[in-house]
Amino acid sequence: MFDKLKETLGIKEKTNTILAPVEGYACSLKEVNDPTFNQEILGKGIAIKPAKGRVVSPVNGTVTLVFETKHAISITRDSGEEILIHIGLDTVDLKGKYFTAHVKEGDKVKAGDLLVEFDLEKIKEAGYDVTTPVVICNSNEYKEINPIANKEVKELDKIINIKK
Repeated sequence: MFDKLKETLGIKEKTNTILAPVEGYACSLKEVNDPTFNQEILGKGIAIKPAKGRVVSPVNGTVTLVFETKHAISITRDSGEEILIHIGLDTVDLKGKYFTAHVKEGDKVKAGDLLVEFDLEKIKEAGYDVTTPVVICNSNEYKEINPIANKEVKELDKIINIKK
């Protein structure tokens, strides 16, 4: 009923899209072998099994945190979404080995800007799962977060739709 009323009145819901920061296979967070992510403790989102060792900005925004170990980065989109990109599982234990950050906290970024490069094969050889969760940390501020999973994605393909 309300959807029909909104349509009649010309009220449109605002939907924002998060783009893929990594090329690979997009899957549900439920498939991630880590309870922090698969139970959505940090927020809702998606995971990508990377095909390449690079992460680009999925949005226009500001880098709010680059972990000292460079395995994770947080960006706040200009429209408010707080996005965490966590490269691999337990990769904090590598203490930055195999990771190169190209941005620092406070940097303004545009969708597609290179954030981090990582040696995908060396990380796998070291025994780490390279699955990369992409999480909206302030999920509770949005009406809906709809991941677009179970498909191959290229950098900057649409992976998450967010309704305000």
